[in-house]
Amino acid sequence: MAAGALPRVAAATARLSERVFLLSPADAGGRRAALLRSPDGASELARRLRSDAGAPLGEVFAFISSLYFRGKLAYASAFSRPPAGAEGAYVITPADGLRTPDVPIRSADLERFAGVPVDPEEPRYRRPLLRDLEALAGRTGSAPVVLLGSIASKKYVELLLGVLGARLHFPTDFVGRGDMSRGGLLLRSAGAGRELPYQPLAGARLNGPRPAKLPPLPR
Repeated sequence: MAAGALPRVAAATARLSERVFLLSPADAGGRRAALLRSPDGASELARRLRSDAGAPLGEVFAFISSLYFRGKLAYASAFSRPPAGAEGAYVITPADGLRTPDVPIRSADLERFAGVPVDPEEPRYRRPLLRDLEALAGRTGSAPVVLLGSIASKKYVELLLGVLGARLHFPTDFVGRGDMSRGGLLLRSAGAGRELPYQPLAGARLNGPRPAKLPPLPR
């Protein structure tokens, strides 16, 4: 590819009229998730998880993953443009394939998620994810699907590429950033109404120099 071609490709992709976002999962087996899974959890969110009504998946994962998932939610809400018949954002889950951020989950669901490794060799994770990816590919036609997650992760990238192929994109500015930096970037972009450029994930350069540190978020 000629020098300077990548930004032009990314900018053109960002101007497409339709796009759907895939949000990578939070760690349901981690320390913050354990606070919610505990039967003695006293927080308002933990109490809602124990209720029959449950709590939205996106809110639960935002608590578990903090800044990173909050950034993904805010960005997807600001810039998704789904085709008819599809939602604007889907969350990759450890055991239930793809779910929208507003779907309610309960303590038993979070406990179930914690018991399933996010590993492509794990059939309890792989099979529902592939099932829902195939359905998503059929519902979204030629619209690009943008991954908001670790672009080099073996936990899900190969599975996504196997179904979506050249339709799978990612924000170009993710290259060289860690999770927290990506989360901050997404929050700032959503707040400013400034969408990031995208590029296809297949064959992309996924490693690069670390970008300059982001300025602090306004209080």
